Amino acid sequence: MHATVALARKHGVAVGAHPALPDMSGFGRREMPFAPGDVEDIVTYQIGALAAIAGAQGVRLQHVKPHGALFNMAARDQRFADAVARAAATVDRSLILFGLSGSELIAAGARAGLATAREAFADRAYHGDGTLVPRGAPDAVIVEEARVVQRVVTMVRERFVVATDGTRVTLDVDTICLHGDTPGAADLARAIRVALAKAGVDVRSVGRPA
Repeated sequence: MHATVALARKHGVAVGAHPALPDMSGFGRREMPFAPGDVEDIVTYQIGALAAIAGAQGVRLQHVKPHGALFNMAARDQRFADAVARAAATVDRSLILFGLSGSELIAAGARAGLATAREAFADRAYHGDGTLVPRGAPDAVIVEEARVVQRVVTMVRERFVVATDGTRVTLDVDTICLHGDTPGAADLARAIRVALAKAGVDVRSVGRPA
């Protein structure tokens, strides 16, 4: 964490916490039966740890985005969404809460008085209800550059994504997620940036005012 914050500071990149369930062997991508109160403590602890490490280097956290299974749990279940939002607000009420567009997490952030950023996924397939297809399912992770780029431009400019069942899912998008462990992620990020510029989209930091 110290090394990552140092790199972000060197290159002028905003720092955010990415708290997860305590599932190190599963990389936080497996759901676990925690009570909402326990989730609030887990998230508070993780945000606080990173905030302290960042603060020691003169860096302030900008945002919070739950990771993996916790992100999906908070997207659909108000109890877990409120737990995450309360944790973020407890640590720092200026934090921006990232959540799946149209999800319970965005609503919970608003209830907690936090600024929110509605997120769409460049490299993940969607169900017709707007939730993400689980990683274990076929074609859940999208890696083809042309397909990823077209999806992102459509999500940003036309405000929808086509789900696996053919449904058009309406999206309000403030930020795009591209997973670092998706094959070719760096090249995909470059291609997305170029395509958005060509489409007339002004790409800027979530924390920078318009």
